[in-house]
Amino acid sequence: MNEYDMSAKQKPLKPSQGSLTQQAYDLIRASILKGDLPLGAALSRRKLAAQLGMSFLPVSEALQRLEGEGLVESRPRVGTRVKVPSAQDIRGHYVVREALESQSARLFAEKASSQERLELQDMAIKLDTMYADPEKDLFETFSFHEHLHRRIAECTGCPALCVAIEKNHILILNWLYNSATHFRDLPPRWHQDLIEALATGEPTAADAKMRHHVRYGMEEVLRRLEASISLDPSRFNTFSRIPAKRA
Repeated sequence: MNEYDMSAKQKPLKPSQGSLTQQAYDLIRASILKGDLPLGAALSRRKLAAQLGMSFLPVSEALQRLEGEGLVESRPRVGTRVKVPSAQDIRGHYVVREALESQSARLFAEKASSQERLELQDMAIKLDTMYADPEKDLFETFSFHEHLHRRIAECTGCPALCVAIEKNHILILNWLYNSATHFRDLPPRWHQDLIEALATGEPTAADAKMRHHVRYGMEEVLRRLEASISLDPSRFNTFSRIPAKRA
């Protein structure tokens, strides 16, 4: 498995920012979402611990947490790597995301306050501006994109919905897929039009707009991922090379 050195790309977090496990989690997660650790990258616990200047245990705990979130995957006798999603994984993600976010849109239309509607409209303007700027850092753009969609759910007044979105990792996985494929090609006013539909107070229209919003780009993400695999198949087939058993 090809291994990637993240020590030159990330600065260590300060101890005041949480436990060693949290620091390891934050750094590895950021490296994955930035693309510094690309899909299929091997993750050696020993090397990550050395690069991050910490012991083996917090790195192992961080990787277990990331595996639970669907960002990494492990196989016995092979190792751990940044997860390579299948087409079925990606389509399944979009199905779950559409179901949860369309409900989020309906409830936002019904329950969000006037102040919250204005807040989201301002956020949408900022996000569309970020997407339109080719010089804008993609990590910052995708981070703000996640924040906007999470904020929609928070404004529904339904904590259970926020928990469901969090537990299914739909926003983080969407971030991963977009980052891995460098997908930022959106129509003008893409998020402004979405929030305007939600702000009208019409649940049915908000639901339909969110479904269209979520579905857009799925096929393009799949196409780009398949193209990446065809250009460098060895990086994505690391789990197929199982070491021979010792005699």
